[in-house]
Amino acid sequence: MSLALVHSRAQVGVEAPAVTVEAHLTNGLPSLALVGLPEAAVKESKDRVRSAILTSGFEFPLRRITLNLAPADLPKDGGRFDLAVALGILAASGQVPVASLAEVECLGELALSGALRPVQGVLPAALAARAAGRTLVVPKDNAEEASLASGLRVIAVGHLLELAAHLTGQTPLEPYASAGLPNRADAYPDLAEVQGQVAAKRALLVAAAGAHNLLLSGPPGTGKTLLASRLPGLLPPLQEQEALEVAAIHSVASNTPLDSWPHRPFRQPHHSASGPALVGGGSKPRPGEITLAHQGVLFLDELPEFDRKVLEVLREPLESGEIVIARANDRVRFPARFQLVVTFVGKGPHGGFRSLEQIRANPKQRFY
Repeated sequence: MSLALVHSRAQVGVEAPAVTVEAHLTNGLPSLALVGLPEAAVKESKDRVRSAILTSGFEFPLRRITLNLAPADLPKDGGRFDLAVALGILAASGQVPVASLAEVECLGELALSGALRPVQGVLPAALAARAAGRTLVVPKDNAEEASLASGLRVIAVGHLLELAAHLTGQTPLEPYASAGLPNRADAYPDLAEVQGQVAAKRALLVAAAGAHNLLLSGPPGTGKTLLASRLPGLLPPLQEQEALEVAAIHSVASNTPLDSWPHRPFRQPHHSASGPALVGGGSKPRPGEITLAHQGVLFLDELPEFDRKVLEVLREPLESGEIVIARANDRVRFPARFQLVVTFVGKGPHGGFRSLEQIRANPKQRFY
């Protein structure tokens, strides 16, 4: 059969839409055409796949090869489609059975030797594959992260030859048995380390119990930052669904696989941070600080030092718990449900706090 379909997943924000790699072989001058709105890294996969197939001992078909990444209007980037493209060529040329790929989704970047390298954004793809009821094939370095999606059958492979032997039935691979990510017990600073500050400690307890935002005011050196950093330790542990949301964001934002079970994040951007740094952005939208603080704490130290336009972008996320980044051809939704803790140096007539009317009238004013 000269036509083969292989399932894979793209990455759009913290979502993983389905992508079908269609490989078709026909008579004609040897060539390889890759269509379906691929970006530069995907176009370069043609050379990686060719070398990986040849060095693995397979035959690269000397025919006219057309590869389509469907849907055609969804941009594809990164090396995550290398494995699916290679399997599509092998299946279309009869070197791998086409039927064995029907219930499998593949992610992975190929080295020229045929070895598999890890990719980012595996956990959202694993959750989507679980919902679709398919088996997920990933590089060994991504297997632990993919297995966080409980109930998903994960096949971890280190080389293209291993996967080909599994699909042909020569050497079947067992599903990956997760050892479990380590749980860091001492992830948060302890509130007991703070001496005195009884009223401020009670304010932290009330904020943690009711998921309230918090404003701390006082002269320099009174422990505002010290107290704010203790708030995540007062919050309850993440539930499984919450932990998966945090882990999915970390998987998309980081270039390295997860190395520990996620905890409530504590983000402290510098006052020189721009609006896109807080909400996210870029030609390919990536999470900003407010998304990285999802299910945790966003701490803005010295609030008056932040630009007013930067603070204005916090309005919608504080109300809706999410941020939507719109581009000409794209629209990405990121979760952003966090507790906001801010501080400023102030000494007003009411125990060191200024009223909201005073802050709005002159947000940069200091009281010493």
